[in-house]
Amino acid sequence: MESDRRYYARRLIIERAAAQRALTVEARERRLQLVETYERKLEALRA
Repeated sequence: MESDRRYYARRLIIERAAAQRALTVEARERRLQLVETYERKLEALRA
């Protein structure tokens, strides 16, 4: 089973790439919000 840390790191990479490929500003903003969420979750695990 994948650890939370590994899952969040993987999703962070996926969402960053998706944000770069987004066709609209709104889609990019949604993806970047997810990036921020996964960054916060990773920080919480490090604390």
